[in-house]
Amino acid sequence: MDMDFNVKKLVRDAGTAISRVVQLTEEKLGTSEKTELDAHFENLAERSDTTKLWTEKILRDTEAVLTPNPGNRVEDFLFEKIEKKRPNRLTNLEYLGLDMIEAGNEFGPGTAYGSALVKVGQCEQRLGQTEREFISSAGQCFIQPLRKFLDGEMKTILKERSLLESKRLDLDACKNRLRKARSMHSQQNAEKDLRVAQSEFDRQAEITKLLLEGISSSHASHLRCLHEFVEAQVRYYDQCHHIMQELQRDLSSLSLKTPGVTPFQATTSHTENHHETPKSGYQRARVLYDYDAKDATELSLMADEVITICEISVDETDYFMGERGSQKGKVPKAFLEIINP
Repeated sequence: MDMDFNVKKLVRDAGTAISRVVQLTEEKLGTSEKTELDAHFENLAERSDTTKLWTEKILRDTEAVLTPNPGNRVEDFLFEKIEKKRPNRLTNLEYLGLDMIEAGNEFGPGTAYGSALVKVGQCEQRLGQTEREFISSAGQCFIQPLRKFLDGEMKTILKERSLLESKRLDLDACKNRLRKARSMHSQQNAEKDLRVAQSEFDRQAEITKLLLEGISSSHASHLRCLHEFVEAQVRYYDQCHHIMQELQRDLSSLSLKTPGVTPFQATTSHTENHHETPKSGYQRARVLYDYDAKDATELSLMADEVITICEISVDETDYFMGERGSQKGKVPKAFLEIINP
């Protein structure tokens, strides 16, 4: 009995599907009438489609910015689907920081390079932690609301619009049967079916219209989320800037205790000074050996760099006054070779 019922239902559903295909084909060919919705409804529907399209794109782009590794994004998606907590990964900056600290300790934290590596590594770790906090904050204030909208409200709208299309097809099928009715009895039955179909269609159209009008509220909600996302970015970049300023100051203080110049001047000192024209009373000199400044009055030197020098006084026989860019200090004559003009 159940099997017989299932077969009948299967045949009936197949027949309905075939008639729907025929009906849609006739509508496209213009051989069958189609009930059109009013312009206001069509505008709402178009706005809904546009909202869905761009929300999906913005969501994907934001996720790609916050989690650049596509493998991690897939992993996060799977963990979310099985309702398990995401793995607490270190950021690339934190991995970089760990390796810098390890290398610095290996080279010796008492050396110039080693101590700088440790200092920069610690900074990279702080940047990484700040990045993780930003990713979490952005996820809560921006990504989650957009995804919730797509998975909730937008899916409901699509479902109701699909139901409305089904009601519209039923209505037009009833209209078609009424036009083709030959006997009084069949005409009365067709009119009755048409009234029911029209009522159901109108009711579904009203339900769908109310949902579509709710898109305006969704836009207002997403605007608030966007403001929160921007505020999160402002805090993030402000924290990063503060961390890097601290690092710059720390490296500058380290450079006073170690040979050479600050990291921000070392790359230019060798090339720029070769082409500078010494001021009156000044000469150019090439550094023969590295030299560590003994105090703040002296200038640290790196072998092979070129600096500008001048005599300090007739009584000072062991030192010149050396200049390198904005840096100035005493330098031992024994460490220099004067370059003839």
